Amino acid sequence: MTQPSEKALVPFVSVDNMMRLVHHIGIEQILRDLAGYVEDDFKRWELFDKTPRVASHSDVGVIELMPTSDGEAYGFKYVNGHPKNTSEGLQTVTAFGLLADVYTGYPVLLTEMTMLTALRTAATSAMAAKYLAPKGSTTMAMIGNGAQSEFQTLAMKAIIGLKSVRLYDKDTAATAKCARNLEGLGIEVVSCKTPEEAIEGAQILTTCTADKQNATILTDNMVGSGVHINAIGGDCPGKTELAAGILSRSDVFVEYPPQTRIEGEIQQMPEDFAVTELWEVISGQKQGRTGDRQITLFDSVGFAIEDFSALRYIRDRIKGTDYFIDLDMLADPDDPRDLFGMLQRAKS
Repeated sequence: MTQPSEKALVPFVSVDNMMRLVHHIGIEQILRDLAGYVEDDFKRWELFDKTPRVASHSDVGVIELMPTSDGEAYGFKYVNGHPKNTSEGLQTVTAFGLLADVYTGYPVLLTEMTMLTALRTAATSAMAAKYLAPKGSTTMAMIGNGAQSEFQTLAMKAIIGLKSVRLYDKDTAATAKCARNLEGLGIEVVSCKTPEEAIEGAQILTTCTADKQNATILTDNMVGSGVHINAIGGDCPGKTELAAGILSRSDVFVEYPPQTRIEGEIQQMPEDFAVTELWEVISGQKQGRTGDRQITLFDSVGFAIEDFSALRYIRDRIKGTDYFIDLDMLADPDDPRDLFGMLQRAKS
């Protein structure tokens, strides 16, 4: 049997190799690096193809494709969201992604993105907080202590210098898990019995719950002036976490309005509800936080450009390492027009 040519091989990063890469670089450094890549791509936002993700909804969850291109590279992510999965011993979210060369159309990277999505989501949250949270923020309420909670906490520590996190989840086992995982990582952890207790003294309020319903995790009277809300749980139609009254009092920042108006907290609001696109703040075209009493809200649903940034980062970081394997993924006949001949010769 002949060996595949170099043209047939595509680097593949497995879950195991992704975890090895994270430990090699260090999780806080990776979070800082990813935030830098996302920030760089937000600064060139206008170069990208942009489309709301292509979603296939069912009664139990959603399966989505998230594509984009900057004209030189093309990337997409496959991702699901199935809140019922945890009761069956499965992840709520799984993902994989691909990066390709626009000139040839050939893939240049295939990678797991379950772990990578958790990292890029947290890095994006902390990057946004750098522009929107009160200066010198040291305490965050983390409401919803599932798979994303530790990543969110460490990203805020690595990127804005968070010192303390106050945890709450209706499932006390989730809070205990999160507190245990954060032990010894240089951040004060306070486990709370109510969401009201969790937000006491917090300058940043992060909501990250999984139930696919219009929930009210934060009621209007719970949120005072001068805080930053990082709302990341609402990510599909019919799924929200905040009382509409909070939105009315906040300056709301989003990734891509046509997607966020369908999937984010602002799906509760009129079509003409005013929002600011985060890329405009990062590129200096619009203001972020302007005053001490302002409530800023990052209504984050996740957008394809963030995944593109993460794919770029992994492509760059695996060069010259053993944190990937080559997959024989692309047919490479001796004569590009003779694919059938290649098939026939494989019989011998």
